This record gives sequence, structure tokens and C-alpha cells, in this order.
Amino acid sequence: MIPKAMQDAMNEQIKNELYSAYLYLSMAAHFESKTLMGFANWLRIQAKEELGHAMKFYDFILERGGEVTLKAIDQPPSSWQSNLEAFEQVLAHEQKVTKNIHDLYELALKEKDYPSQVMLQWFIEEQVEEEKNATEIIEKLKLIDAHGTAVLMLDHELSKREAEEE
Repeated sequence: MIPKAMQDAMNEQIKNELYSAYLYLSMAAHFESKTLMGFANWLRIQAKEELGHAMKFYDFILERGGEVTLKAIDQPPSSWQSNLEAFEQVLAHEQKVTKNIHDLYELALKEKDYPSQVMLQWFIEEQVEEEKNATEIIEKLKLIDAHGTAVLMLDHELSKREAEEE
């Protein structure tokens, strides 16, 4: 049985992961409206991944005899001043998610909830990758801005991203 405090915190994380998906889908729509289909593709795939993350928590709670309680999701922003600003928000958001995951892990330690500790290890590793990917895109966008060229080349590169099977 999952401890009540852990169940409640994971239900909150389901909401956070669904918000992440909502945010990235909003960003995808923004880029599609600017005909930057590669950026949109990357963000659509990111949104799908976030839905998968939410479902990992959802399934884990149920597998442990807990109760899933879905919470209201805030409306995300719908436009950004620049490509760089959008991806800086991606990074900031992923850093916030990383903190949330670390807080969950700390709670699992406090509760001596060993199954949650094991499950959360996957998320800890995933967040390292999420922050790395966002940082790499930001650095490329900064180079583009510094030289005033190549947005279409980066858009093409991002269009090649494929969804991973989980």
C-alpha cells in the first residue's frame, strides 16, 4: 500500500506532468502558426512524453492500491517573443520539474517508501536528459541569434526527432 502522503504528492505530480504536456502542446501550436514545423514537431513529441510520465505516476499509484485524484490544470501561455525565449521557458520548466521529482524522492526517503524510491530513480535520470536537451537547443539558438542565420537549419534538425517507445 502506498503511503497517503506519497499518494497525495504523486497525484500532484500527475497534474504537474499534464501541465507540462499542455505547455509543450501550446508551444507546438505557437511554432506551427509560425510555420516552424520542426520546432513544433519537437514540442509535440515532448508533450507526448510528458503524458507518458503522468501515466507512469497514475499506474504506479493504482498498482500500489492507492487512489488517483486528477486535479485542475492551469492554462499555459500561448505565445513567446522569440524562439530563444520559448526554449528558455522549456529549460526553466524542466528545472522546476526536476525540483518536484527531487522533493518526491525526499518524501519517499522520509516515508521509507522503497518502491517509490526505485520508481523515482527513473525520473531522476530522465530529468538529467530533459535539462540537457533543452540546454543544447538554447545554446544553438544563442549561436543563431549571434550570427543572425540558420533558424531554418535548426528547424530541420528538430523535425527529425522521433518519439521513443516506452
